[in-house]
Amino acid sequence: MFRIIPREEAFFEMFEKAAQNAMDGAEVLKDLLDNFENVKEKARQIEEIEHKGDTLTHEIIKKLNTTFITPIDREDILALTSSIDDVIDLIHGASNRIQLYKITESTPQAKELGFLILKSTRELHRGIAHLSTKMDGVYEHCVEVNSLENEADRVCRDAIAQLFDQEKDPIHILKWKEIYETLETATDRCEDAANVLEGVALKNA
Repeated sequence: MFRIIPREEAFFEMFEKAAQNAMDGAEVLKDLLDNFENVKEKARQIEEIEHKGDTLTHEIIKKLNTTFITPIDREDILALTSSIDDVIDLIHGASNRIQLYKITESTPQAKELGFLILKSTRELHRGIAHLSTKMDGVYEHCVEVNSLENEADRVCRDAIAQLFDQEKDPIHILKWKEIYETLETATDRCEDAANVLEGVALKNA
């Protein structure tokens, strides 16, 4: 349909870049948790990815402030941008805590949460890719992100329960409890972004 004032479609490409950046961070985090080698270097890589995420977020906000007609509602642009930014912030937060608390080895639960974060960011990226092509393709990826968040929640609960049941050192308990919760919250933010995507698809059905 002809529009007197064209909508700015560049937002979709910017969302994809931000989602790809979060996925890049998730890949490094998974590698860190799986292998626990060169932890300092991988944490530095994640920090650089997080800084790139901040830059992408600022670019989207700047674009929003200078765009008259947007392809989706302005509040949805803000909510989606914020959720994606939160994902990479939490990935960065987890790697920071691992360094700060001088963690020397990973756990099976941490590895599983790292895997679930990576899968969640992949599904989120795939869902976002449908915004500029076929919006009804968004739904299946949103459902998968929600399912992954539920699984991460279960893994986190079980991991913390095991900590309190088997670990005697209270400092060790506190360190790992915070790391597990930070990892799990990353999947929460992926779910938040997926919920925004689903809402956008419904509005534009």
